[in-house]
Amino acid sequence: MMDRLRIASQGIFGRLVMALILGVTIIGFGFWGIGDIFRDYDPNELARAGSARITVDMYRDAYQNELQRVEQNAKRAITSEEAQRLGLDRQVLARLLTDAVLDQEARKLGLAIGDADIANTIRKDDSFKGPDGKFDKARFDAILRENGFSETRFVNEQRAIDLRQYVSDAVISGIELPKLVEEAIHRYKTETRQVDFVVLTPALAGDIPAPSDADLQKYFDDRKSAYTAPEYRKLVTLAVIPADLVKPDAVSDADVQKRYDDTKAIRFVTPEKRTLQQIVFPSEAAATEAEAKLASGTSFQALAAERKLSDKDIDLGTLAADEVHEKATADAAFALAEGAVSQPVKTQFGYAVVRAVKIFPRSEIPFMAVSAQLKDEVAIIRAKTEAKALRDKIEEQRSAGKTLTEAAASAGLKTQTIEAVDAQGRDKANKPVEGLVEGPALLKAAFAAEVGSDTDMISTATGGYSWFEVAGIEPARQLSLADAKTKVEASWHRDEVAKRLSAKADNLVKALNGGQALSALAETEGKLQVQHASDVKRDNASTLPGNVSTAVFAVAAHKAGSAGLPDGGRFVFQVQDARVPPLDGKNPDFKKLMDQVKSGVLDDVLGEYLSRLEQQFDVKVNARALAAVSGAGAGGGS
Repeated sequence: MMDRLRIASQGIFGRLVMALILGVTIIGFGFWGIGDIFRDYDPNELARAGSARITVDMYRDAYQNELQRVEQNAKRAITSEEAQRLGLDRQVLARLLTDAVLDQEARKLGLAIGDADIANTIRKDDSFKGPDGKFDKARFDAILRENGFSETRFVNEQRAIDLRQYVSDAVISGIELPKLVEEAIHRYKTETRQVDFVVLTPALAGDIPAPSDADLQKYFDDRKSAYTAPEYRKLVTLAVIPADLVKPDAVSDADVQKRYDDTKAIRFVTPEKRTLQQIVFPSEAAATEAEAKLASGTSFQALAAERKLSDKDIDLGTLAADEVHEKATADAAFALAEGAVSQPVKTQFGYAVVRAVKIFPRSEIPFMAVSAQLKDEVAIIRAKTEAKALRDKIEEQRSAGKTLTEAAASAGLKTQTIEAVDAQGRDKANKPVEGLVEGPALLKAAFAAEVGSDTDMISTATGGYSWFEVAGIEPARQLSLADAKTKVEASWHRDEVAKRLSAKADNLVKALNGGQALSALAETEGKLQVQHASDVKRDNASTLPGNVSTAVFAVAAHKAGSAGLPDGGRFVFQVQDARVPPLDGKNPDFKKLMDQVKSGVLDDVLGEYLSRLEQQFDVKVNARALAAVSGAGAGGGS
């Protein structure tokens, strides 16, 4: 099935499948500016756009399809929380609304596609052609059936997609990037500069006397908001982590053997596979004639060449028996010796001869090679089961009004008390607080809760559970100069160094732009070392800090400039040369970049158009129903 889907995805059916899964590539972000949430709605109505209605069932089906696509790409289950973080719910609804407004615009414009035109398009599609190069109704029906489409639904969906495409194409067709844009982007990406420079270190600022009390007070008063003590909270926490409950020594050899036996077929056995080639003939007579040619010494490749077939045309791939689409083909192919060719085999596409190019025998990983791994797996599975049981017991106790400490004790566990933690997870000594399980999520929830309020359990990324209670709140407060004096003095000193170095750098830049040589200025300033940087680019591919590269390109060639350095020093430079290679419009990398830029421009134009349609067709969303169905529908992962 996967082989045939791969083939089908290259044509009209593939485009249809992609459209159903992904929708229009431009997501109508304008939809999320909707402020008028309708009230007079059917309970099953999720959104409306003009006369179009999007029901809860329509949304749920589209959501599950998109979730399955994401899970297939990620090769794992996706939890509700992950799906919401990805914005899956909004993406799906935006796609449905985009389809709805484009459908209505097509009707408003009087656009239509006749059955004959759709049928002609389908008949011309290579996805549905048989070995003779003509439309094969049986193949068409088989592909639709395997992917859950009736012929009527397929035709209707294809008509709707084509009409939407006509509308969007009318908006963006003919839009081309000006030559000036290409040249500007080329210059931005490829220009390189040669730079001579010196570094002014903080030591060159000289001796800086300590500030007077009045100066320090004024400095502090001007920056009071920078000197505050954050809000701290006292928390009682509890965590149940499966990894802490793993007990491999408690797993018996019999349990490990059972795990091996239960999963052996899908994990530890690689079935026999064969690299196969196949030539299909329109009739049994033609296939029999080919068999005779093979018997007389004609090679398989020569036979394929006679039928004007390339190696790609006859290649079936390296497959296990159950991966071969036709059972008759599989039976014949897997009965052959390596290099042998079968007798003609009747398939739904004609008569075929099959060649076993190479045989990869069945292999099996023995029990002893994976027993240690399986023992850990069994222990982890049991730990997860135990964690769930503890979770249920703790939640039951909390529902009965017990404190977190009491609930933990009933399950044989102990809570942890954190005397003071800020929203970033640091204590009053500004050190990270130890023992915060699922820290960011827990802190976010804890700083949104009140003392004594009911709080929700937090599921961890490792399959565990975390709870907290807020036992106390110490509000944020403004620090006095006495409290923050050490920090204020350090900041004042850094600023004074920066002022002195900035003044030195400004004088050097002025002198360089006035025609003086950098080498002479470097000698005057204390025998500074003149250095050189070659091929500096805007994207900071060189060794220069990012802000320095930006400064280098902010001045004209042969001019000077300066930029601050992370250690408080100053970088003073003079651009010696600037070079831009000739624009090669045929360069694959440049063409790819310009395609991306053009795609972004077209997306913006189409996005603006969709926003206008949203206003025109008065798009409204039932936020309450969306929240309910998104929470319920996002449970694709576990």
